[in-house]
Amino acid sequence: MYKNKKVIFFQHLLIWLVLFSMPYILSYGQDPDINRLIAHFLVPMLFYAIIFYLNFFLLIDKFLFPKKTLRFILINLMAIAFFMFLKELIEDLFFQDLTRKPPGDNTKDGPPIKLFLYVQMISYAAPVLFSIAIKTTKQWMRTEAERKEAINFKLQTELQHLRYQLQPHFFFNSLNNIYSLVDISPEKAKSTIHSLGKLMRYLLYETNTELVPLSKEIEFMRKYIDLMKLRISDKTEVESSFPVADPSIKIAPLLFISLIENAFKHGVSANRESIISIDMTTQKNTVNFTIENHNFPKEDNDKSGSGIGLKNLEKRLQLLYPNKYTFEKELKTGVYRVHLTIETN
Repeated sequence: MYKNKKVIFFQHLLIWLVLFSMPYILSYGQDPDINRLIAHFLVPMLFYAIIFYLNFFLLIDKFLFPKKTLRFILINLMAIAFFMFLKELIEDLFFQDLTRKPPGDNTKDGPPIKLFLYVQMISYAAPVLFSIAIKTTKQWMRTEAERKEAINFKLQTELQHLRYQLQPHFFFNSLNNIYSLVDISPEKAKSTIHSLGKLMRYLLYETNTELVPLSKEIEFMRKYIDLMKLRISDKTEVESSFPVADPSIKIAPLLFISLIENAFKHGVSANRESIISIDMTTQKNTVNFTIENHNFPKEDNDKSGSGIGLKNLEKRLQLLYPNKYTFEKELKTGVYRVHLTIETN
């Protein structure tokens, strides 16, 4: 922040140095009239700078942005009138030779007073308009940055919410399945506990970032599918196919897991045969994910599942990958199919 303020200070200083030196640059090699230069350029330029910074640091924040527009205009009109009067006073006191007519000069005094005042008002209003433009632009940039920060914060909150919802659900089911394996197959129970520990580690420590390698997400999904298989009978067949992910492909964490969980929630029946098919492919920086399952609607009083719906996923996709994804879902002849394509770059 301190460094940025120093940069802005030197930017302003450089601009005003260029403006104040323009007459000398344009009249290089000539003999300029110093008195005329001071009276008609340097003094007004100094007043322009005062008006600019008076608005930039005080009046715009205090009156214009809080919608006190009339007061803002009146104060500026008073300031402009004061500096116009002060300029004329300085010319009369210190630069009389510029305003005094030579003897015998019968020409008119100059342009009509109305035109003179109009031109003066325009010239003094310019720094006011410039300060408004710069200040408004800065406020817009700050507002836009805050908006993006709010979106990112909301996104991170949703990801956290997703993770916190996801953990208790399958951890609870997995622990129940592990408990049933302890007496039947102790070795398998040990292996399952080890896999569960890896899932917990991934959820707790590796999904707090904006992006994760796709290979890690695939590993997580494989382990999750293995754990979910423990609670289903032989009547449900689970097919899964994942690519050997390119290490350069990174993706937002936990996007696909709710689709897999949804398939296990609605695609398993205790007395009917069913198939859950999961397929992921990659092409350059595009990830294609398709999942199909037989659809067995749950009863209204069935509270199983994590409660993470497809609307939640769609909302996250809109925030994470605007105009970079397609999300299609259909129910046909008792089979529910979801196809998700994401451009990761």
